Amino acid sequence: MSDLEKQYRIEKEPYYKEVAGEIALFEAAYGARLPMMVKGPTGCGKSRFIEYMAWRLKRPLISVACNEDMTASDLVGRFLLDKDGTKWQDGPLTTAARIGAICYLDEVVEARQDTTVVIHPLTDHRRSLPLDKKGELIHAHPDFQLVISYNPGYQSAMKDLKQSTKQRFGALDFNYPDREIEIEIVSHESGVSADVAGKLVSVAERSRNLKGHGLDEGLSTRMLIYAGSLMKKGVDAIAACSVALVRPMTDDPDMRDALDAAVGTFF
Repeated sequence: MSDLEKQYRIEKEPYYKEVAGEIALFEAAYGARLPMMVKGPTGCGKSRFIEYMAWRLKRPLISVACNEDMTASDLVGRFLLDKDGTKWQDGPLTTAARIGAICYLDEVVEARQDTTVVIHPLTDHRRSLPLDKKGELIHAHPDFQLVISYNPGYQSAMKDLKQSTKQRFGALDFNYPDREIEIEIVSHESGVSADVAGKLVSVAERSRNLKGHGLDEGLSTRMLIYAGSLMKKGVDAIAACSVALVRPMTDDPDMRDALDAAVGTFF
């Protein structure tokens, strides 16, 4: 194993609770080297799932947080100047293709569409990546896999994947876990009791009923873990929920009152 490969290995098993048979499906997709996309709301466990699968499959994981300023060169690589002149620096996508890593492009639709098209040759029978600036054609390592994620609930017509991109991937839909599983996750990750975790999940369920009625999204599992973590540190439950759940979620006074009322109902 190269030093570069070791750098991206996940040595400790990430905590992940299976919800709907997604582990076996992803393993089969990896076995076929099928590019995959994971779709679901913010904070529901998409990134944790990919970390867990990289650990389970014993593959390096190179993650990229996509943004609207990201260029193709940020993904593929560029020439850089140093004291000896110019030298080529691989980008994360190129590195993953060379060493056989799983390359995870998180929130891929945040990147410009002229940037995301560079992944196309890696997602069909060619499994190759042309480095035009360098005059090199990389054939992806046999163990390489490309995974992308996005939140369909936030996408507009201007921020969606092209059909020419979507149809190159298999897809797994994610959502917030069923109540009992979510309670177990919140309790395990934050350290609070199952009873407290259950109250936090109840608050989240109330907020998710407000989606489309003043809130773009309900409270995520991640936010519940944050609130539980504050409580575990001795912060009062109402204050912890205010800091970790209500205040980050909205600035609308009426929505804040509604969420505060939900917190007060259970705490």
